[in-house]
Amino acid sequence: MIFDNMDGSLPKLSKETVAHLCDRRFGIGADGLMLLEKVEDFDFKMVYYNADGNESTMCGNGGRCLVKFAYDQGVVSDKAYFLAVDGPHLAHIKNDQVHLGMIDVYDIEKNGEAVFMNTGSPHYVEISTDVENLDVFSKGKEIRYSERFAPGGTNVNFMQMLPNNSLQVRTYERGVEDETYSCGTGVTACAIAAFFEGYKSPVFIKTKGGDLQVSFDPKADSIFENVFLIGPAVKVFQGEVYID
Repeated sequence: MIFDNMDGSLPKLSKETVAHLCDRRFGIGADGLMLLEKVEDFDFKMVYYNADGNESTMCGNGGRCLVKFAYDQGVVSDKAYFLAVDGPHLAHIKNDQVHLGMIDVYDIEKNGEAVFMNTGSPHYVEISTDVENLDVFSKGKEIRYSERFAPGGTNVNFMQMLPNNSLQVRTYERGVEDETYSCGTGVTACAIAAFFEGYKSPVFIKTKGGDLQVSFDPKADSIFENVFLIGPAVKVFQGEVYID
């Protein structure tokens, strides 16, 4: 859900207001809420809230959607330079695909079948041989709230290796506290984790919400630069809502 606040007229949104708007039964319904805002030296600023109403870390798919929204609003052309909570981002639109530049990734922790890294948000990645039938909610929640990741917790991804340099990914997202249909920072983490299993850039990823690609340049010491999250962004509705 995106609000255009380039003119700064939107009142400060409380945690309760955001949570209500994101509620799928009593509000509009969304996994998160974003504000498009003006900021000096950038085309725009991205402000992102989780569905629980808390302002959150970077959302990759949200970033792609916001770039497309800014393009549709005439704020940017086919290229954008914007500020998010994890720093500056470059993005461009080509052939209806939004290419979102992510942060460089480093300090990757590898432990057996699991990998942990920060791709703008913290992500735990575990390999699964049958991700389709996995209880993502129960297992993801257990890891998200485990002592290892306390107190902030982590997002949890399960990926299955598929032929042709592709993955199938399912994600439990903190803040939403449930499985979401697609997580941009999560599939970015999975693509990088797959590199250690012999995959090459770009990695093709299937999620419940659609297909994505992640490209990157691996450097020495497990550093990944020029990381791009690539996929479509389509507006499904627009409207007005009155906020007290």
